[in-house]
Amino acid sequence: MNRLRTVLLHAALGVTTIFAVAPMLWMLSASFMPTGSANTFPPPLIPRNPTLEHYRVLFGQLAVGRYLFNSALVAISATALSIFVNSMAGYAIAKLRFRARDRVFRTLSAALLIPVQVTMLPLFLLLKQLGLVNSYWGAIIPAIATIFGIFLIRQYALGIPDDLLDAARVDGASEFRIYWSIVLPVIRPILATLAIWTFLASWNDFLWPLVILTDDQRYTLPVALASLSGEHVMDVELMMAGAVITVLPVIAVFLLLQRQYVQGVMQGSVKG
Repeated sequence: MNRLRTVLLHAALGVTTIFAVAPMLWMLSASFMPTGSANTFPPPLIPRNPTLEHYRVLFGQLAVGRYLFNSALVAISATALSIFVNSMAGYAIAKLRFRARDRVFRTLSAALLIPVQVTMLPLFLLLKQLGLVNSYWGAIIPAIATIFGIFLIRQYALGIPDDLLDAARVDGASEFRIYWSIVLPVIRPILATLAIWTFLASWNDFLWPLVILTDDQRYTLPVALASLSGEHVMDVELMMAGAVITVLPVIAVFLLLQRQYVQGVMQGSVKG
């Protein structure tokens, strides 16, 4: 009975994997097909005459390299600043003793229930007053301090022994020295998890860059591809090539931080 259950479980996982991976594999395959090949029925699975023409068009005529740079700049900057700010705030709420600490945490937890779309208009008006509309900073700032990131770091930092921090204070270490030399190395796995999630959210974000960026030279890759799709709606192969360019950096970041990501998720679940 147990063996049958194991076989069925592996079969279900195999089918699920096929359904999850097959569209991405066909997307990659279609990006190398000549124009019009993917519109046939049934669509071919493997290109008969592979070509790089669509990638040459994207990086040549359509200047996708510029949009790729914009996305990388916004995503990398938002990820780096988010790790720094959220880790300090999460550590402070978890381990520092100050007045109304629990009340602040409960307020932040309740704010998780507020949809992002509700805060978009007041955030836009605030950034407009600061003169940050149509700027990279306008696209980066909303991702720097997130309630979810603070909550994630706080839950993980609760597992740091208080005796370790008190010993550092007795030795004369400042709070920032404790944060930099003790806390950051300990919470490194969850920082990798936060980095992946923040990078994914910033890289794939479509609505906020569409609202805050008015100059097409500052468009991020998702916004640029959406605008190009209107002009090349029938060129399926060109759009698949654009989708491949969008997905590859995300996969690269995940593979780079995969070990730390899994470690952070597993340890975080144990601590929780």
